[in-house]
Amino acid sequence: MPPKRLLAAVTAVVAIAAGTTAAVAAPPPVTTLNDISASFADTFADPAIIQGRDGYWYAYATSDPLVANGPFGLMHMARTKDFGDWEYLGTVFNDSTKPAWAAPGSFFWAPDIRYFGGRYVMYFTVTDTLANPGGDPGIGVATAPTPAGPWTATDSPVVAPKPDGNGGYFGTIDPAMLTAADGKRYMYSGGFYGGISVTELSPDGLHSVGTPTQVTVGDRYEGAYVVYRDGWYYLMGSSMNCCAGPTTGYSVFAGRSKSPRGPFLDANGVSLNESRVGGTTVITQNGNKWIGPGHHAFMTDAAGQDHIVYHAIDRSTPWLTDPFGINRRPMLIDRIDWIDGWPRTRAGAGPSDTPQPAPTTGSAAGINSADPAGGLLGATRLAGDSLGGPTASIRGAATTKQSVPGGSVRVEANVKLGSSFTTVLGGGAVVVSARGSKVSIAAGGRTASAALPADFDRSQWNNLAVQVLGTTVTARVSDTGLGDLYAEARLDVPGLKVRSAPVSWLGTAEVDNLTVRPVAAPVRRAAAVPVAGELLAGDDFNGSGLGDQWSWVRPDARAVVAEGKLSWPMQNTDLVGSGNNAGLLFHQTPARDSWIAETKLHLDLGEGDIRNYQQAGMIAYLNDNDFARLGDVSIWRTRQTEFGRELVARSDGATSYGAAAIGRSAPTLWMRLAYQRNAAGEHVYRAGTSVDGKQWTWGAAWVLPAGTTPKLGLYTHGDQTGSNPPPVATFDYLRFYASK
Repeated sequence: MPPKRLLAAVTAVVAIAAGTTAAVAAPPPVTTLNDISASFADTFADPAIIQGRDGYWYAYATSDPLVANGPFGLMHMARTKDFGDWEYLGTVFNDSTKPAWAAPGSFFWAPDIRYFGGRYVMYFTVTDTLANPGGDPGIGVATAPTPAGPWTATDSPVVAPKPDGNGGYFGTIDPAMLTAADGKRYMYSGGFYGGISVTELSPDGLHSVGTPTQVTVGDRYEGAYVVYRDGWYYLMGSSMNCCAGPTTGYSVFAGRSKSPRGPFLDANGVSLNESRVGGTTVITQNGNKWIGPGHHAFMTDAAGQDHIVYHAIDRSTPWLTDPFGINRRPMLIDRIDWIDGWPRTRAGAGPSDTPQPAPTTGSAAGINSADPAGGLLGATRLAGDSLGGPTASIRGAATTKQSVPGGSVRVEANVKLGSSFTTVLGGGAVVVSARGSKVSIAAGGRTASAALPADFDRSQWNNLAVQVLGTTVTARVSDTGLGDLYAEARLDVPGLKVRSAPVSWLGTAEVDNLTVRPVAAPVRRAAAVPVAGELLAGDDFNGSGLGDQWSWVRPDARAVVAEGKLSWPMQNTDLVGSGNNAGLLFHQTPARDSWIAETKLHLDLGEGDIRNYQQAGMIAYLNDNDFARLGDVSIWRTRQTEFGRELVARSDGATSYGAAAIGRSAPTLWMRLAYQRNAAGEHVYRAGTSVDGKQWTWGAAWVLPAGTTPKLGLYTHGDQTGSNPPPVATFDYLRFYASK
């Protein structure tokens, strides 16, 4: 349509709404309290989520029992309208509908849910197949007409098991699908044994094509999820052990790339596929009740706010069965903030354990998203189908009956697009068109556009989201609004002002699940982190030996103070499990309820070769079976910084050990443990690392019990295989600072 005719049409459409009433106030906001699956399940692990055309949000989980002593379900389904009330829907499969190629004892893990091509598509891990019974995991796929099923599995894996060349199989697990701007579909899958790889899929999403590309190092990440934002593909993966009961340190880290095939680099430019592995923290435990947050999915609500849906473990009730057994991993949700271009859970504050605003659902502007025609002038109500219910048909022009407040606004819907469909905001201030082969934006005398894939199917239901946030306008066409895209146009308009007016549409489309909402106010500032103040105590090793502020457990005469350093050859010992033969060196701590301990460590662990658990660093210690240690560690071919925890986990005295990854390993590494005593009298230690002593990465926190007096000191130990002579850990100092 020529510009003058378009402007005239816009003016005419806006005039339809003259004299309409003011917008009706929204109902009181809903809050959530983690865990959000508590009303129907004690565990709901590896969650995936999607909004169906009926307006419900559907969640899916791995095949653990929902409750103690319950049966292993063949993956679980539940749904909610507002994230406050949930309905359990049963299992995805039963014994007669599960994939015929799965071995009888196979488990079904980690569902990933999508919608494209007019049907719902679920990917999932099959831990064992009939081809090689005994442990050859692969990725299955099933389709359904509705998000609640019935699910029909295909007759073969979408990603087949991968032999490792040694008679076993790599960990082909944890699928995540992405539709990318190049019009192709991609499958990300893999885990700690073999790394995460990306494989192109056929257009129907049911078959792998081409050659896989490995995008993470083999020993660090699993549970992939990929989203597109602001020109970047963000690959997020979970690290360390998902299921170590009360010592689970699972966490999620991210890298980004301009290509869906990577390479994915973190905020410091370090690849997720290096031996000294990169990763920018998305979520990690913060010292409250929740530990091991991970294996997540992403969603965006009606106000444009992103959320992370994940599982975690309550450290006081870690087992589904008592006193030991299946890990109790319920489903949680929290807000995602984009800080300096990176996704951070609650701006970096981590999992919440207090009431939080629920995701925004439904519509303002007098629109019932489940029956959108009733809130529109000029639209025709269609009966729709059993899945979506009534829809709105727009043929020519339509407008909301109520005005939308000026400023930031988001308009989103499931749409079957005609040849041309235009959304108009602010009475003509912003015009967004999905016409022909492009999505285009016009505002403030400026334009921007993005091409739709050549085979884009307008006859199918897709997702269209138009958003004005401040002076930035975005328009995205995607499968389902789960971070995927067919095309996204973005336009920055200095001085853009969007006034209060109805939202208008021109052209042809069928619309369902329509929402119009003010955009959630973005959080731009990161949550506070520990900051070191005045120097309180410590030792710079400038003397001829260790002073009386130091004490040993199992002294090691090889540790020598000389030339301003403590040099300590690595011990061929261990402190985990029944080892308990490693030397430990402790320094007196300040008599305060908070402080920060810091050391500078030089440790050459090499790169790329296989070394297992050679490490050195700081330790908070009660006894040989109750401690938290922060170390620079070799784990197979990777070099990582690890904040580990051991404690007695069972009544028979058996111990549990797990760890969280923090920051990046380096031959010279600065380490901090920030200590505070919480309101319950527990001892909380949060770990931080730095590769330059200036910029710090703060990560996970571990809690030692109240009524005890932990020690703080240094350690170095690990398996000496592959090292001759053994590495030497050199400490420049151990200092204690006040916490600001």
